[in-house]
Amino acid sequence: MCGIVGLHLRDASLYPRLGALLTDMLDQMCDRGPDSAGMAVYGDPTWSPSGEATVSLLDSPITADRLSEELGALVGVPVTVIDLAPTTVLHAPIGADALVSAVRAVAPSARIIGFGDDLTVLKGMGNPTELAHRFGLPRASGWQGVAHTRMATESAVTAEGSHPFAVGPDQCLVHNGSFSNHMSIKHELERGGVEFDSENDTEVGARFVAKQLSEGVDLEKALLMLNQTFDGFYTLLVSNSDSFAVVRDAISCKPAVIAETDRWVAMASEYRALAHLPGIDNARIFEPEPEEVYVWHR
Repeated sequence: MCGIVGLHLRDASLYPRLGALLTDMLDQMCDRGPDSAGMAVYGDPTWSPSGEATVSLLDSPITADRLSEELGALVGVPVTVIDLAPTTVLHAPIGADALVSAVRAVAPSARIIGFGDDLTVLKGMGNPTELAHRFGLPRASGWQGVAHTRMATESAVTAEGSHPFAVGPDQCLVHNGSFSNHMSIKHELERGGVEFDSENDTEVGARFVAKQLSEGVDLEKALLMLNQTFDGFYTLLVSNSDSFAVVRDAISCKPAVIAETDRWVAMASEYRALAHLPGIDNARIFEPEPEEVYVWHR
């Protein structure tokens, strides 16, 4: 079934409350996805300091202290490593591509689940609210966040199978539903040189969008192309460092509701996740139309 929540803040005075607001929203979706959960935060100064690249890992075989030491020796600058098992977050004052390459050299078996200048991704198995508190999400700040509670249908219950799938720089995608033709699209992408980390259908959607963005297509057009290419029943929330977008399939049987004020834009699988946001009584509240792409920019 799965549950999606997302919050895009327009009012900078709310940035310190991003994590607390997102945690409350996530808590309301626990019964839609009790297996595992993931969350993505843009702009937290502890996890993603300004001027530094951030990489999120799953199941690092190396301790945090050793990882920091070996990466620092390789890249020539200090690398901060934060142990939030099973997720490890690290950041350093170098480019994201350089930090990703260093991680792959030092810990090749670790799974990179997010990278960029602003994005931190956290994933784990178990109760979503408990995971959020264990990671410290209520204390996080920033301008944008998304989260997902998973009920596994297309692949095993694992932390790596949870959403978001963040396969491009500062990009992530969360998904409620299923793509029925994802294997044929996956094979086509593989023939074009795209590599995959899992058997999850959501990763196929994320890789498809990331490929379009890497080729210069904007987010709205990339999601229109996804609608034309993918079959199935789905609601998607896709974000990057300056955009926040929602799209549904032509049938739109997977639930979604959007609320918008001059201070924020929020999306959730059900209204109860939005009910306690500040100013909700004066929000414009609507259900997204089939195949229409809704995009908000920072």
